[in-house]
This record gives sequence, C-alpha cells and structure tokens, in this order.
Amino acid sequence: MSQHFTTTNAGAPVASDQHSLSVGTDGPISLTDHYLVEKLAQFNRERVPERVVHAKGGGAYGTFTVTNDVSAYTRAALFQPGVETEMFARFSTVAGEQGSPDTWRDPRGFALKFYTSEGNYDLVGNNTPVFFIKDGIKFPDFIRSQKRLPGSHLRDNDMQWDFWSLQPESAHQVTWLMGDRGIPRSWREMNGYGSHTYQWINAAGERFWVKYHFISEQGVHSLGNDEASQLAGSDADHHIRDLYTHIEDGDFPRWTLYVQVMPYADAATYRFNPFDLTKVWPKADYPRIEVGVMELNRNPANYFAEVEQAAFAPSNFVPGIGPSPDKMLMARIFSYADAHRYRVGTNHAQLPVNAPKNADPHGHSYAKDGAMRYSFASPETPVYAPNSTGGAHADPARAAESGGWETDGEMVRAAATLHSEDDDFGQAGTLYREVFDDAARARFLDQITGHVGAVVSDEIRERAIQYWTSVDAGLGAQLRAALAAEGAPIEAGEPGTAAEPVQV
Repeated sequence: MSQHFTTTNAGAPVASDQHSLSVGTDGPISLTDHYLVEKLAQFNRERVPERVVHAKGGGAYGTFTVTNDVSAYTRAALFQPGVETEMFARFSTVAGEQGSPDTWRDPRGFALKFYTSEGNYDLVGNNTPVFFIKDGIKFPDFIRSQKRLPGSHLRDNDMQWDFWSLQPESAHQVTWLMGDRGIPRSWREMNGYGSHTYQWINAAGERFWVKYHFISEQGVHSLGNDEASQLAGSDADHHIRDLYTHIEDGDFPRWTLYVQVMPYADAATYRFNPFDLTKVWPKADYPRIEVGVMELNRNPANYFAEVEQAAFAPSNFVPGIGPSPDKMLMARIFSYADAHRYRVGTNHAQLPVNAPKNADPHGHSYAKDGAMRYSFASPETPVYAPNSTGGAHADPARAAESGGWETDGEMVRAAATLHSEDDDFGQAGTLYREVFDDAARARFLDQITGHVGAVVSDEIRERAIQYWTSVDAGLGAQLRAALAAEGAPIEAGEPGTAAEPVQV
C-alpha cells in the first residue's frame, strides 16, 4: 500500500496533523501556523445555507431509457426512440429542516436532472400531481404558515389551518396529504409527478400540452401514523438509508414515465383551467402514454458535493420542451435558479453534479466571472455578443422555445375563471368519494379529526370544518360530530398523535 502524505490546500506538505505550533510547550499558539488557520477556517465554512424548502433529502444517479415513440409530440433529444440519457434524482421532504425525520407527514420532492445531448433538462416535481396554491405570489406565505412560530419556534396547527382555510384552492392537495399516501414507506415506493403543465414541440413545430407521471415499478406503499412516529424516533434517516442500501445491494429502483398529452387548442375550451396546479387532468379525457423507464443505479460518492450542492431549476429546458401559462411554474422559473445563485454560488452550474455533459458545455457561454469560476474559454474567445471575431452566436432554430402560447389579453392580477369547472373543491371531493374506499375514508376522517382537533382557535376550527364540508357535505358533518365527541382539543404537536403539525 502506497503512503500518502497530508498537504495544505495549496499542495504543500504539512508538519503535523496532531499538534499546533506554539511558543514552548504551554505557550500561546502562533498565528503563523498557517495550516492550523486554514484547517479551522475551512471547517467554519464547510456548510452552505440549507434549502429553505426541501432541505432534507437524498439522491442517486441513474439512466432514463426511451421505450416508446413519442416523437410525434416532441423533438427533445432525450425522448427520441431508444435514447438512453444519464440522470440524477433527488428526493426530499418539503418543510422539514436538515435534521428532521424522513417520516413526517409531508409531500415529497421528486427532482430530476437529465444530462441530455442538448444540455441539461430539469424536471422539478413532487410525489403528488397537484399543489396547495396556484399563484407563486402566495408561496412564501404558504411556506411560512407551515414552518415554525417566530417566538416559540414550534410548529403550529392554527397557523396551518388559518392559511389553508383562507385558501380553498388548497383542498385538493390537503386531501392527498391527509390521505393514505401522505407518508410514503420509501422513496422507491412512491410515484413522481411533474405536477405542472408543460409544453412539448415536435419537429414540425406543432405544440402540445403535457403532464408527467413517473409510476413506481416497486408499487406504491405508505406508512401509518404509528409506524411513521416509531421510525421518526428510531431511524430519522429511514428514507435516505433505504435508497442507499437498495442501490448498494444492486436492487435498482425503477419508474415508468407516462405523459398525458392535450392538443394545444383544447386548453382554451377545456372545462377547467388545464394550467391550474391544483387540478389533475382526468385520464378518461387524456390517457397516459408510455415514454420510457428511469432506473437509479449509482449512489453518490460524496453527499455534500453531489446531493447538497445539486441544483435543479425549472428554467433548464431543452429544445422541444417549454413552459406553459401555469402561474406557479412561471414564478418557479425565476425563483429556483435565483435560490441556487444565493445558496451555492453564481457558478453553481459548473459543479460536476450540475454541469451539462454535452460537448464543450461552457466554452460557448457568455457567462463571465463571479465567485468560484474555474471553467473558461481561451483568451482569444470574445466575451460579448454579437461579435465579428467568430464567437458563438444564437441559433433560434436549435433553441428551446421559451413561450409561444397566445395570451388572452392585458396583464391582470386575477385568478383565471375561464372554464366551467374552475372550482377549488370538486376534484378533492371526487378523490374522497370515488377513489378512497370505505376503509380509506374512515382513516381519512380519523386523520383530519386529529389534526383539526389540535387547532385552538374556535374561528379557525370552524373554517376548517366548512373547508371539509365544501369538499363533501357528509364528510363535514362527520368531522363536526367527531370533534364534538372528542371534547377538549389535543395539544398541538403532542408526540405520537395524528394531530402533530403536518410538514409540507
């Protein structure tokens, strides 16, 4: 075995790993011990700010392989027949901090980075096909309502239900959250969804609206409250451990990607707004079409470098894929990339986990300088455009379409009400009545009784009852009766109860 010697970050040999330089045996430490200073200063700075949302998570590398021909809908290189693309996936909870348990009731992030031949394509979704709000201007308020009180620093049912009951558009997602799929048994055993509506463009320039569905080949399995609470205390990293161990043992998880495709013109007259993030498209109207298979088969070698510094942004499109008029998506297109510039740095895209793998990924970019920049073109390459010295130039024919839908008028600050079924509670009621069976409905009633029962404010509690009455009148009546029978409210955050504030 060859011998390796310690060096400074600059590569010079180190005199000692064990003892700092001091004046005599018991004298003061000398600041000329530059290795001591370097070591402590590096240690003080070895963390970057944790994500405000999706802080706790894990990830893995893999491949995406196309198994069907969807070229009629998109010219994106990664979705052409038989193409295999390297990728990276990160799964996470939404509201929990870095040290929080993996098994709190909470949506799960499902973020994917495809290293395509045309640049990186990021698909940033969740394990639910909908979300709590439909306009990005509400997002900071929503997240703050689900986090912690500024004084006690405790999570609070009143805050959660105050926001939810004042935002009826949340009903569909809260129904998912409080239902049986609210706590996945593992990341391998949950589906993933792009959630937003996206635009696909084929080689002929025809446009389509699409939604992504990654269906777990391991099946969908969840945890009950009691088992989740037990795991939160005995193995807070249960989901991280499960994914890592299965990949390490060669049991590679797989998901089949399907898309729903809506003809471009259908959107204007569809019975509800197809760009509303709180709605799903019924499969009876737009059946799923198989695209390919995602397999995760390689664990990261370094968690910090490859998972903590992984940066996913909905703004990372490739030719043949574009955005839609979804207000939440348009807000995220700005917000995610901006968060990475703050959290990881201006040049986060140069880190190996984030860097594109297509030929000469940085040589043709006009991005310049900034902290930690290390990739650069030759000195002869111009740093501005347009130029007359042979530098890179834009090619609209090759670029991803960045828009292209027809707007319906002047810019306004209003909710869309253009479709006959643009209500907030209809699909939540359908999920409760037609998808949940009798046993699931009983568990659902127990879950929301415990959670609403922990609300202290009579006004907010009454709004929560009306919220579920709007979802289903019978459910609202049962909830009112159950709360009356329960008597005194459960203490918010009581360990091991269904009433512990939900993480979202």
